[in-house]
Amino acid sequence: MRVKNSRRPGVRTASAATALVCCAATAVMSGTSPASAAANNYSTATSVAAFGGMSGLVTAAKAEGALNVITLPDNWCNYGAIISSFQKEYGIKITSENPEGSSQDEINAMVQLKGQSREPDVLDMGTPFAIKADQEHLLAPYTVSEWRDIPAAQRASDDTWWADYGGYVAIGYNSAVVKTPPTSFKDLLRPVYNHMVGINNSPTVAGAAFAAVFAAALANGGSFNNITPGINYFAKLNTEGNFVPVISGPSTVQSGATPIVIWWDYLQKSEIQAEVKTWKVVIPTDGVYASYYDQAVSANAPHPAAARLWEEYLYSAAGQNQWLQGSCRPIELSTMVANGTVDETAFKQLPSVPTGFKGYPTQTEVTNAEDVVAKDWATDVATT
Repeated sequence: MRVKNSRRPGVRTASAATALVCCAATAVMSGTSPASAAANNYSTATSVAAFGGMSGLVTAAKAEGALNVITLPDNWCNYGAIISSFQKEYGIKITSENPEGSSQDEINAMVQLKGQSREPDVLDMGTPFAIKADQEHLLAPYTVSEWRDIPAAQRASDDTWWADYGGYVAIGYNSAVVKTPPTSFKDLLRPVYNHMVGINNSPTVAGAAFAAVFAAALANGGSFNNITPGINYFAKLNTEGNFVPVISGPSTVQSGATPIVIWWDYLQKSEIQAEVKTWKVVIPTDGVYASYYDQAVSANAPHPAAARLWEEYLYSAAGQNQWLQGSCRPIELSTMVANGTVDETAFKQLPSVPTGFKGYPTQTEVTNAEDVVAKDWATDVATT
């Protein structure tokens, strides 16, 4: 289980009809001489044009021959297949570190391993952590070929991070144990759910947990400008004896410690339902919260060309469809539907967009909410 989802929520403004689906064209730029790219400092390359085109980027990346990724479990949005496909396509060996780690772990690794060959080349982070990493000057500006198709509200103004895939905060439960299905945050306060409800980590380090608090805030009179009702909700859930302060996931579900988990809908399916066939997933009726995770390139990537090729691959139709096959909603979904490049089978398996979606918080709202959670969670709620 990757607590990363721990990744924090996204920064966006979209209607319910277009929630979590954006655009993209997969233009491939033809390369000029690889020699022209060789003269460049790859760590400062801001687009594929710096390599003379895609062929130059591929040549430079193959010459490096390696790529470091971090906190990418194989069953998280189909990353196992994505890693395998990239290695097969380009002959570049991927080293995957700390697959069960969090977004904060990614930041820690960039800081602690700076200048070492083991430092992460690329990141997959919750938006609050991407913003934090950017503020700490840990990220390199880069625009993938499909950049123009990623809405401005879903990418950093300085080009250091951009949305990749997303989903909805959902309530999952083991129907073999939980005989009264919960459908809302309000339901979870009922005595029948005593000592049953978990989240995937502390919201101070995990984006998914942070999103759960934001969703609970929306369900309890809060807003993108006011996450405090979400903290208060979990404090009450704890006081009532319903909250289980552990890092929740497949293992705690299988052990019976957390028959109910608040987590992303796509991870409920890929990480829990795949192991527990009686697992059911519902999007709460009173707190509809959706978010994307974000991609970024490390400013000190030991394999800067391979890092940029990885990003180009992820935003190609092949990469986007592989995320979709992992039950995630890729940022280019609407464009792929429109141009016929979408995997129709995987697309049809996505749950319908629920009503009550209010769009996405802004970068400022996410940062402010993160500050409130960092200050109040540990004192108001049992930490995970």
